[in-house]
Amino acid sequence: MWAIDGSQKSGSGTIVRTAVALSALLGEPLCINNIRAKRDNPGLRPQHLKAVEAVAALTQAKTEGARVGSREISFLPGKKPSGGEFFWDIGTAGSTTMLALTVLPVAVFAKKPSVFRIRGGLFQDFAPSAFHTQEVLLPALRAMGIRAELRIIRPGYVPKGGGEIELQVEPINGPLSPLRREALHAPLRFWGISLASHLKERKVAERMAARCKEELAKQGISAEFRILNDETSIQPGAALALFAGDQKGTRLGADQAGAPGRPAEKIAEFVAQSLLEDLESGATVDRHLADQLILYAALASGETVYVIPSFTDHVEANLWLVETLLGAKWELQGKTLWIKGIGYARG
Repeated sequence: MWAIDGSQKSGSGTIVRTAVALSALLGEPLCINNIRAKRDNPGLRPQHLKAVEAVAALTQAKTEGARVGSREISFLPGKKPSGGEFFWDIGTAGSTTMLALTVLPVAVFAKKPSVFRIRGGLFQDFAPSAFHTQEVLLPALRAMGIRAELRIIRPGYVPKGGGEIELQVEPINGPLSPLRREALHAPLRFWGISLASHLKERKVAERMAARCKEELAKQGISAEFRILNDETSIQPGAALALFAGDQKGTRLGADQAGAPGRPAEKIAEFVAQSLLEDLESGATVDRHLADQLILYAALASGETVYVIPSFTDHVEANLWLVETLLGAKWELQGKTLWIKGIGYARG
């Protein structure tokens, strides 16, 4: 049985989600203890529990200790993933995209296509946004051979949630292809999405986009924004996303959700500054994609290479996990990361 100390490295829920997905793929029983031990509210939260339950449903796995607040679980894989249609309601504003990204690698190697409909939060701090997943992560994975599409059905925000997404995944027959992104190819194109729910009269979406454009203009950059004024969310909320793409399809992004006491203009300034910082570092992936790609690079056949903005605790945790569980080797020279994949394919 694989045994993982969940307090290692970042000590975050990422360790739980990634380990469970790999356990399901490789058919290896797994035990995780000290779950989220470094967090203020340790143990499984509803979104982590739902992720474990979702992977279990895909593979008819058995779990022990899987409940909210639990600091130790066992995951006993059942059958190989078969695909199909699933619906999960997190029941809180927990991240729907994190749940989607937990089941995605499992569904990639399933026997038939999968459709996942997930209810919860779409835009919040400390979680990948639905916009970043659509515009940055999935296009990068497409270059590795993954065919997946994410559709936003209804936005959802903290604290009520109630948003919905749909993820469609086509299975792959062989192993994933490696990804090589050693430099950006100028000129870059910039664009963004500015979303506000039930805030049309305050022109929040327009204000976020306008200030973001002003910040970019200081660097001689122009960007086009799609303005979305939504009335379907169950509560007011907002989110801003900014993207940059080069001439060969490489994309980086930055985003932030609205929050009480967080002015629209401050959101715009944060988003613009975050993307510019990543670009100025010479990176070929943004700070979020840097760790999101590691699992797929470790599963791919061949060597993936890309330049990261910085060596974050999430990057460190994911590299430690794929090396520990898969035996995938990696090397970091300066900011250039090499990951040698194991060439996993559906058995």
